[in-house]
Amino acid sequence: MTPSFLTIWGSGFLIITGLMTLLWLLSVYLKNASIVDPFWGTGFVVLAWFYFSQTDGDNGRKLLIAILATLWGLRLSLYLLWRNHGKGEDPRYQKFRQNYGPERYWWFSFFQVFLLQGVLMLLISTPLLGAQIRGGGINWLDGLATAVFIIGFIFEAGGDFQLARFKANPANKGKLLTTGLWRYTRHPNYFGDSAVWWGFGLFSLAAGSIWPALGAVMMTILIIRVSGVALLEKNLKQSKPGYEAYVQNTNAFFPWFPKR
Repeated sequence: MTPSFLTIWGSGFLIITGLMTLLWLLSVYLKNASIVDPFWGTGFVVLAWFYFSQTDGDNGRKLLIAILATLWGLRLSLYLLWRNHGKGEDPRYQKFRQNYGPERYWWFSFFQVFLLQGVLMLLISTPLLGAQIRGGGINWLDGLATAVFIIGFIFEAGGDFQLARFKANPANKGKLLTTGLWRYTRHPNYFGDSAVWWGFGLFSLAAGSIWPALGAVMMTILIIRVSGVALLEKNLKQSKPGYEAYVQNTNAFFPWFPKR
């Protein structure tokens, strides 16, 4: 007999809390809280396969979701690990460390950074569980979910790749990337991330799990209003010459042709 949704979800929280605690202890030793960032994608991979092991939904859908979550999560973790390598602690965490003082921040960071991200991870992961805990065979909505995931993955991975290649050229220092996927949206990677999770939300709906699909809504709100688009836009307007013109010609989130 399959455990209830809340039982599996609660067990997932214990697993993620344990992993976050270990990661926090490592961050205290390294004096670097930003090591939490590359774990964001991997945490969802852990949850996806844990949900896979605990549920009795459609085997085909379960395997597809676990594989897609692994593809998305490991790609993101490896990219962030590569991008952050050798750069020290992220300025955001350095600022927190200065504000609270090093004698307090070592324990405060557990709640502000590690436990918070663990809770967000659990809340956002609900489509991964909702899609796997319910039965029912593969249907047309699964096909739509797969298509939305693929579009999102192309925008997210493609946007990250184009930006990394652009920054690797010294001639582009101080310039804006306005070609490729960045011609159609100012944040193709954030749009792609959101679309990936709407794909998982559609998988949840395809399995008959309605409210767990809200994890996709939470991820989108987090990306647009909290830690993604809004925060980055504020910084770019202050630091990048010509960004105002780019704002006037290019959509912030949803891809579309540039305005003339």
